[in-house]
Amino acid sequence: MTCGSRFMTPNVDRLALEGVKLTQHIAAAPLCTPSRAAFLTGRYPIRSGQCWSYFFLFSASSGGLPQEEITFAKAVKEQGYSTAVIGKWHLGLNCEDSADHCHHPNSLGFDYFYGTIMTHLRDCQPGHGSVLYFVHAYIPYKALSIGLVSLALLHIRGMITVTRRVVFGFLVLVGVVVSLFGVLVYTFPNLNCFVMRGAEIVEQPYTSENLTQRMTSEAIEFLERNSERPFLLFFSFLQVHTGLFASRLFRGRSQHGLYGDAVMEVDWSVGNERLLTCHENTLVYMTSDQGPHLEEISIHGEMHGGYSGIYKAGKSTNWEGGIRIPGILHWPGVLPAGKVIDEPTSNMDIFPTVLNLAGASIPSDRVIDGHDLLPLLQGQVERSEHEFMFHYCNAQLNAVRWHPPNSNAIWKAFFFTPDFYPENSSACFHTHICFCIKPYVTFHDPPLLYDLSKDPSESTPLSPDTEPQFYSVLEVIQAAVSRHAQSLKPVPVQVSPLQIVWKPWLQPCCSSLSQLCTCEQDHQIEKLRNKLKK
Repeated sequence: MTCGSRFMTPNVDRLALEGVKLTQHIAAAPLCTPSRAAFLTGRYPIRSGQCWSYFFLFSASSGGLPQEEITFAKAVKEQGYSTAVIGKWHLGLNCEDSADHCHHPNSLGFDYFYGTIMTHLRDCQPGHGSVLYFVHAYIPYKALSIGLVSLALLHIRGMITVTRRVVFGFLVLVGVVVSLFGVLVYTFPNLNCFVMRGAEIVEQPYTSENLTQRMTSEAIEFLERNSERPFLLFFSFLQVHTGLFASRLFRGRSQHGLYGDAVMEVDWSVGNERLLTCHENTLVYMTSDQGPHLEEISIHGEMHGGYSGIYKAGKSTNWEGGIRIPGILHWPGVLPAGKVIDEPTSNMDIFPTVLNLAGASIPSDRVIDGHDLLPLLQGQVERSEHEFMFHYCNAQLNAVRWHPPNSNAIWKAFFFTPDFYPENSSACFHTHICFCIKPYVTFHDPPLLYDLSKDPSESTPLSPDTEPQFYSVLEVIQAAVSRHAQSLKPVPVQVSPLQIVWKPWLQPCCSSLSQLCTCEQDHQIEKLRNKLKK
């Protein structure tokens, strides 16, 4: 991870040096929730309904990962493995009431859960502002303008007579809507930033102080409880997601700001001696769910969202900076040390890899898009099984990657691309993330075409004049798109407006709404701190 950067990450570097490093490891989606769904199921997120032009912001939404999906936790649990997820979930919680927990980790194959149902946002970190700031500044004017235009049209068509009373009633209605939205913004941390242990909320809202250390201690306890049986642990760090945080022990130590401090704390957790004791007989996989969030600028003007290096753009886009992620696999005595693989691989590949190692059968009643990595990792084969990869931006097929047999070329065709703002940037600062719908994208006919083996930065699109195979490559890609489309089946959309909207009856609450769902800190915080000091 250091790889010439300014951040010192000796423990992550050790995993890479003693294991296998994947240099073209691709996330199945450029956003948290769909990427995580694909990682757990080995399937493109569109197959489980994780596709639309929206995303989860509220714990009281009804969408999530359906129970019908088979996660690798479900599969290995049937083989006698003890399973746990510690950290960020972000795949939903409830469906019909606040206690059904239909999307909870315990309902999707994990025996134990300690962490956050939602993602970590600025709103969860006091003093870092709100991720809803731009929405908050925009909604009142949008509501007012839409209402005024609607009144004018109805008046022109003779459907209503606009009197002072009508205008006054309209303004009152707008005021009520805007006020309710303001209350939602104000209460956001209390309603969405909480820690659960199993099905119980133990801290609402949570404090980030020592949160990574507490989660590390939970991971250690899980490993100690299962030292005599096979286990699967999914440790999902909240760091270095914004709003950035670092425990007091690490604050100011990196000399590279809060981002560097947070990276240092993650590296400490990775190298914790009690976690390392199991490495000799355990496959360890380290990655991210997508690229850096370049639009994340702190209230003090600091870049808090990370850096994509030579790769273009970041989170929410299917440029390489948004989907090319770290990939490290470490297993002494089984995987060769120091090996580097440049072949295209996917985070969906972990599903069949884990199932095969655990002796579980690959489901035959559904399409599995991932491939077992072990033959490639051990050098039994030289080529990835991914000839084509399909890059979705929510429900829209955005781009396709093609690695032809017996060729080093890696073609990538874009059917549309996001409109960056400012134009000379590689991000969408006006909307905080890049959207996949008009008027935020530009469609391309013919598609933009790149050869990533020669232009990994996607700096110069090819043309018929510069690439003799231009049209033949696009023809092959289009045929692959048609075959892929035939494999898709209609499924309920999990992130539609109806699914993601806040529903009061689904609100998880450790006290009551009148108390803003506040409860004291996790009673085990001091216990965990003391254990870490030993």
